[in-house]
Amino acid sequence: MACGEYEILREGEEIIARVNCEDCPFFPSIEDEPRLMSTAINILTESRTITKIVFVQKRDIEYDYEQVNLLKEIADTYKQISKQLRYILPIQPECQKWTATRFVKIQELIKNKLKADPITAFVELKRLAREEKIKTEEEIIPAQAKHCLEPYIIFLDKTIKLLENTKLIKLAKPFIPGLIPGDRSAYKQIFYPTIKPDFMFTKIMSTYPTEGKELASYQIGNTEITILEMPNTVQYLYHMIPTEFKLSEDKYELVDTARKILAEHKPRRTEFTDPERMRQVFTSIGTDLLEELSTNRGIRLREKEKKELAKVLVRHTVGFGLIEILLEDKNIQDIVVNSPMGRIPMFIVHGEFGDCTTNIIPTIPEGESWASKLRMLSGRPLDEANPILDTELVLPHARARAAAITKPLDPTGISYAFRRHRQKPWTLPLFINNRMITPLAAGIISFLVDGNRTMLVAGTRSAGKTSFLGSMMVNIMRRSRIITIEDTLELPVRALRKMNYNIQSMKVASALTRGTTEVSADEGIRATLRMGDSALIVGEVRSTEAKALYEAMRVGALANVVAGTIHGDSPYGVFDRVVNDLEVPRTSFKATDIIIVANQIRSPDGIHRWRRITQITEVRKKWEQDPLAEEGFVDLLKYNPDKDMLEPTDELLRGDSEIIKNIAGNVKEWAGNWDAVWDNINLRTKIKQTLVETSHKTKRPEIIEANFYIKANEMFHRISDKIKEETGSLDNKRIFFEWNEWLKKELKK
Repeated sequence: MACGEYEILREGEEIIARVNCEDCPFFPSIEDEPRLMSTAINILTESRTITKIVFVQKRDIEYDYEQVNLLKEIADTYKQISKQLRYILPIQPECQKWTATRFVKIQELIKNKLKADPITAFVELKRLAREEKIKTEEEIIPAQAKHCLEPYIIFLDKTIKLLENTKLIKLAKPFIPGLIPGDRSAYKQIFYPTIKPDFMFTKIMSTYPTEGKELASYQIGNTEITILEMPNTVQYLYHMIPTEFKLSEDKYELVDTARKILAEHKPRRTEFTDPERMRQVFTSIGTDLLEELSTNRGIRLREKEKKELAKVLVRHTVGFGLIEILLEDKNIQDIVVNSPMGRIPMFIVHGEFGDCTTNIIPTIPEGESWASKLRMLSGRPLDEANPILDTELVLPHARARAAAITKPLDPTGISYAFRRHRQKPWTLPLFINNRMITPLAAGIISFLVDGNRTMLVAGTRSAGKTSFLGSMMVNIMRRSRIITIEDTLELPVRALRKMNYNIQSMKVASALTRGTTEVSADEGIRATLRMGDSALIVGEVRSTEAKALYEAMRVGALANVVAGTIHGDSPYGVFDRVVNDLEVPRTSFKATDIIIVANQIRSPDGIHRWRRITQITEVRKKWEQDPLAEEGFVDLLKYNPDKDMLEPTDELLRGDSEIIKNIAGNVKEWAGNWDAVWDNINLRTKIKQTLVETSHKTKRPEIIEANFYIKANEMFHRISDKIKEETGSLDNKRIFFEWNEWLKKELKK
């Protein structure tokens, strides 16, 4: 196909004109190139049903329905003006002297300018009308000529009014004063095409919207991120310009050629069983391929450039495209991709700016590619019989939970939700630092974990339940064995294993998947009871595994920590779900010692959200039917919205906690001595608070991360044990002094 030739394709409801620009001597941009605008309007003159125009020249430059409609109006106006012009021609012989030159001029303006540069055509038509008005008013034109010029002036006025009523001219009005004919800067403020390189499926709107106000900007590697406040919406715009869109033509050609070669290899399911290894292999092959191609073409690449191009190549072959860059952004919590894909941008939840729309538009082929990869990674189906897929996604610099739904559940295609997990495990000091808990709450949780209690972390969706459960795992000493049970691997097992934890992960079948070979969650939990003395951590209590979990709680009580997460916004909400929905006997529910409630706190305007622990409640055992009515729930700490913090209740302060007393009853120094117990809780509180304060003072955030916190926590236990052996008691002041001295020495290393 020659430059400007086109074909019309159908994609679902879209009717797309794909215009070949491979041999065009200019970049295919309507806003920059008058010849291309003229081509687009000619196409729309011939076919009014087109909803999208794509110019193809290595990159797909796409103009959507709204922008096509701007041009469609001009095409309709052009046809109408051309028709009217034919009616007033030919010119009467006696009027030739006055009108011939004028009509030739206006014909050329309409024929040559209106389609290529409608804004300039409009400005020049207005100028001509103004000149005629001046000539008439100043009687420069003889009286006998006015009759001849009347059709011309009427035509001018009608043409101007027709153009004035088009949306394009209305949008251009602010830019018209002082416009130099041929200046196309106004079009750059009106047209915002999306761009998709050949080696990508995802489209991106690379131009910054002029009406946006910049709120923040930062970089993720070579990717530029800008957060913009947009008029007429409370939703911010997360604008990304990745490396892929900043490549020179030479580098672009290298990546595109390399991708086509690599695309010939279709990864098998066996390769996806070890995605990290697969990426290493593809990165190595890609690097060699890029080096060979660049040498053959005489292009010099530095080592850094080669690595960057190989990263782009892998991202768009065996990887997940721009999703990977989004998941590298530590500010992002959630990514949502709605159907039908190809029309709607991705949405994200930003840690600082909340819900944002993006300039990234994934296409249907991209969605299908992700689905294939997630099927192979998880070994789970995604089809009409199993329209839900829930799995984990592990990338070189990010972890995420990935959920996909398809037809018939999603009638318009495939949609996705990605929940980003922190690469490093959360710790209690990290949660103190972001105000999710107070130091005292951290001290009590530390005491409860060491006391081997049974605990449920409850909360609504996106409340931070799993992250908080992970921080409790980090508080378990490495001398204990841990078994985790999850249907989607979200807990920080890999990270803890690298930190020498004795930890075994078990993956069980999702409650939403049918016909799988995976073991059910309840069978998995029962299996742990035969695997020796271990702490048991259940990712989420959803279905039939609840009964098995309570069996484990009753069998494991006072021996090891048993903990999990569950949906519920209050202790009674947890009871109602466990007993009434999941059909666990009331007496079995009493095996729960502690319920920790996590919720999202919203600002009065509804725009901002913060995660907070809002309750830490103990479950007492002397009730029969309703723990709420029979005072079976006793809050130890409760959220105060005025102070935005957890506060200890009167029951806790006066030592009215059966669970804490039960823990104390197993320790000689604490039995019957609430003051000694409270002093120990305060010691743990002080240690965690000191870590956070020292992190701020020394500007060393790493000391509240898991690696250092585990050492600090275990050092606290070692020092406590040493002092007890030396003095026969737990001297809290001495323990803190020695621990603090250790901290100072560690910080000097």
